[in-house]
Amino acid sequence: MTGKTAPHHAPAAHQSFAALRHPAARMYLGSTMLSMMADNIEHVISYWILYQKFHSPALGGFAVISHWLPFLLFSMWAGALADRFDPRRVIQLGMALYMAVSLAWGLFFITDSLQMWHAALLLVVHGFAGVLCGPASQLLVHEIVGRAQLQSAIRMMATARTLGLLLGPAIGGAILLALGPANGILLNVLIYLPLTLWLWKAPYGPRFRKGPQPPPPRALQGFADVASTIRRVAADRMVLSMMLLAGGASLFIGSAYQAQMPEFAHDLGSGEAGTRYSLLLAANAAGALVAGVLLESRSLLLARARTAFILALGWCLSIAGFAAAASYPVALAMLFVSGFLNLAFSSMAQTLVQLSAPAEIRGRVIGVYNMSANGLRTFSGITVGVGGSVIGIHWSLGLSALALLAIVGVLFAFAERPAPVRAAGAE
Repeated sequence: MTGKTAPHHAPAAHQSFAALRHPAARMYLGSTMLSMMADNIEHVISYWILYQKFHSPALGGFAVISHWLPFLLFSMWAGALADRFDPRRVIQLGMALYMAVSLAWGLFFITDSLQMWHAALLLVVHGFAGVLCGPASQLLVHEIVGRAQLQSAIRMMATARTLGLLLGPAIGGAILLALGPANGILLNVLIYLPLTLWLWKAPYGPRFRKGPQPPPPRALQGFADVASTIRRVAADRMVLSMMLLAGGASLFIGSAYQAQMPEFAHDLGSGEAGTRYSLLLAANAAGALVAGVLLESRSLLLARARTAFILALGWCLSIAGFAAAASYPVALAMLFVSGFLNLAFSSMAQTLVQLSAPAEIRGRVIGVYNMSANGLRTFSGITVGVGGSVIGIHWSLGLSALALLAIVGVLFAFAERPAPVRAAGAE
């Protein structure tokens, strides 16, 4: 159900950028882009200082684990919070944590008192801020645009986040050079404010829903409730297959190859940080950005499970192509294509899950999806990174992509299999 009734529009299939026809969606997506940009500005500045001060690869690895492990362990609880309470306030709590972390970094930088345990604590809090915002932000999209424009809104949300991902490092680097790390990261606190302030009076959430509403679900009582929600999810074959698809993509590949990009760049003839290396880093995000704009401008690829699987199969092949590429232009093209296909299939899978989730536990179902799609990225460093230390990074990424290709094929067959026909009179 939606919050404040939006003006009636034709179905999203016949409109370009359907979600952006909602003024509230434009504000929400724009401020979300800024918050994602602020997130990445913080990474640029804090990671630079951590490297300069500690020169600790272990701390760098902890930064990755602390970012994704909360998604694996606490996404269900974050989804339950979004079900029980106003999702606007849950997002604002996450924004408050983000701002507090940036403020704390700034104070430590000014006083030159940062210790490794301070850094570890701030990285953990930052990870919790991300998992807290995840289900609530997706639930609020549903509240704003409703079912008809949900796929458009999810694709535009992914595009906005990708734009923030692209702009964050560039703007963060410029701020670092112009203002220095302390002033730069304190300025970054202000970039979180537009979303935080807009949510204060945005007319969406439980008290703005029309018609009789079921009582909010009770709080999660423990792992038994988590298991109960997972059983409800597993009862829907399409939803289960989409969650397994997202989880498999995160477990086998995720974003682990981004951390190995210096070695790929070296093998492709770019021995030092420069334009060629930067283009490799940006190609994936650029492909995702083009996908969001192109698919929305033409209202292409409506949400269907079959289409999501076909796109995911193409993504596996493009990642394998990048791993096998011996020339820089081919590698660049494969990364661009993989970014395009990744946004297309992942936003489609998320749309199908949200549309099929029971309204009273939609937040919890989104939490399970986030646990699969984001939490399992914690282990992608093993399949790609640790495997690469044994057999080489090209082989580890290529074999991971081919293994995922086989798994996606099995899931595709599972989802396409006709449902069993129950005997007449069966209970």
